[in-house]
Amino acid sequence: MILSALLTSVGINLGLCFLFFTLYSVLRKQPWNSAVYAPRQIAKQRRKSQNGGDEEEEELLPSAGWVRRAWQVSEDELLCRSGLDAVVFIRIFVFSSRVFAIGGAIGIFVLLPVNYLGNQLSIDFYDLPNKNLETFSISNVNDGSNWLWVHFSAAYIFTGVVCYLLYYEYNHISLRRIASFHSSPPQPRHYTIVVRGIPSSEGRSFSEAVQAFFTDNHPSTYLSHMVVHRTSKIRSLIKDAEKLYRTLARAKSQSSQQINKKDRLLGLFQGRDTDVSHYEQKLEDLERNVRTEQHSLTGEEVPAAFVSFKSRFGAAVALHMQQGLDPTEWLTEEAPEPRDIHWSSFSSSFMKRWISRIVVVVACVALTILFLIPVVLVQGLANLEQLETWFPFLKGILDLTIVSQIVTGYLPSLILQLFLYLVPPVMLMLSSMEGYLSSSSTEKSACTKVLWFTIWNIFFANVLSGSAFYQVNIFLEPKNIPKILAEAVPGQVMIHFLP
Repeated sequence: MILSALLTSVGINLGLCFLFFTLYSVLRKQPWNSAVYAPRQIAKQRRKSQNGGDEEEEELLPSAGWVRRAWQVSEDELLCRSGLDAVVFIRIFVFSSRVFAIGGAIGIFVLLPVNYLGNQLSIDFYDLPNKNLETFSISNVNDGSNWLWVHFSAAYIFTGVVCYLLYYEYNHISLRRIASFHSSPPQPRHYTIVVRGIPSSEGRSFSEAVQAFFTDNHPSTYLSHMVVHRTSKIRSLIKDAEKLYRTLARAKSQSSQQINKKDRLLGLFQGRDTDVSHYEQKLEDLERNVRTEQHSLTGEEVPAAFVSFKSRFGAAVALHMQQGLDPTEWLTEEAPEPRDIHWSSFSSSFMKRWISRIVVVVACVALTILFLIPVVLVQGLANLEQLETWFPFLKGILDLTIVSQIVTGYLPSLILQLFLYLVPPVMLMLSSMEGYLSSSSTEKSACTKVLWFTIWNIFFANVLSGSAFYQVNIFLEPKNIPKILAEAVPGQVMIHFLP
């Protein structure tokens, strides 16, 4: 990539950021978005009472005051209003801003001058915009030069600062989490664990087996238990009730809007009231059916149960120790929150989960290999000479300056990001097949897969594929592999990490 292509990519990204910032500043003030920004309704009424008018003009003017107000909110206030997750989310932005500021300062004032003032590569100062970005990388530092020590020292200092910032943020969030845990009232799940793989025996139900096992092994701390039942009918009724509830809420909202606008003329909208009454009656019937099914508990027992203890310590002891001689039986896990439970996973056996995870690993590896196709495509776009070799008929178009700058500077990262957007849903689908008991565990597993996928494809595969495809002789001369990679990797890294 040449310098002008990089500047084109930076300009496009900054322009898009400014455009989205302006659109948000305008759209957040529009009346049809008031349902999304509920606090705005209160602020709007206050301004109307104070100013009396001028709301029409203000709604069409972008403003940046919301950024200052959002940034001035303290962590304690944010924790009180939105919870610990919001605080962690904001700390991610704070950490990223600090790393970017320190990295930018070291890069601009130390690395760029040291690399650029080297003469390992030929540099024409009068044609600087058309020069390759390798001119600003370590490739341009002379072999054996003492300036290499400056470059490496700056890189190590930056690495040390980032590690310290990571430790600081981890410690800060950990203390916040511990304080939030101690300040919150005890929850039933803190005294409860999930037991899976309950062995079956003739003449005794799973409930009797659980009671006998924990009464014998944890007599002083065991309190009670509840065996999970396969009640697919109840889940179906609950899903229907949730769908009907959303429909009813939407119908009520539309009906109230018609009343507020005084559009009810001669009973014109009485049909909508009839629909609301009909939905309310159906919802009451569904609630009655759900309660009937819950009290009957007619579903078949599955080899899993919620076991409660008299203290948190007793639950922790039972959670972290092996309960039986067979490692596939009496498996213990933390009890998830009721709203986070994935009920269909309780009926899966240990072997089924084990086989599913092997299949998921194979699928992830296959997806990683298949993703090399867009990676190679991106490498071809980033290298204009290679692209002209593959598609000679595009040479006339690629000779245009603006086209070549967009193709080599902005298009590769855009295509790569579009392909990357497909990865999280696929990883979430694969993680849901592994038999996790909670949706949060499934999402955590999917995030881990996406992280490893990104590390491999965006760094190793991206860099090595570009270098290896461009210089195939890397495999013909094994002794020169470090030298060839040292020459090729900096340029490939600049292609995908600077834009």
